[in-house]
Amino acid sequence: MQIKEITTNRIDYMELLLIGDEDKKMINKYIEQSTIFALYETNVLISICAIITIDNETVEIKNLATYPQYQNRGYASALIDFVCNKYKIHFKYLVLGTGENAKTLEFYKKRGFQETHRIQNFFIDNYDHPIFEDGKQLVDMIYLKKIL
Repeated sequence: MQIKEITTNRIDYMELLLIGDEDKKMINKYIEQSTIFALYETNVLISICAIITIDNETVEIKNLATYPQYQNRGYASALIDFVCNKYKIHFKYLVLGTGENAKTLEFYKKRGFQETHRIQNFFIDNYDHPIFEDGKQLVDMIYLKKIL
C-alpha cells in the first residue's frame, strides 16, 4: 500500500471524488484549496482523501472515497490513520461532515469521531437534486470531530 500527495492534475481524480460527493460543483468549491492524498495498491488507485485547513487548530476531511470494489477492506481506515498521523503534529482536531447514514456514522465513530452538531437541510439547500445513500434521502449534514 502506498499513499501519495496529489499536487497536479487534481481533476483527473474526479471520478473517485464523485463517489464521496456526487456533485461536481460542490467538489470544485474545495478541490483547489485541498491537500489530496491518494492510496494505491500495486499502482492501482483505490481510495482518496481531500483535506482543508479550517484554522490553526483544525483540519477537515472534505471528501473520503474508495472505489466500491475495494470497500470494507480497510483502505479508508488506512487513509484516516495516515491523515491523523500527518496532521497531529500541527493541529489539534480533525473534523468532517457527512449525511445521516448509520453505516457511515458507525465507521467514523469506531475511529474516534464524535458528533458535534448538525446543519439542518444542508443537502436540500446546497444540492440541485436529492442525494440518497442506502435508499434514504440525506437532509442534514452531521459534523463529527476527533482529537488528534
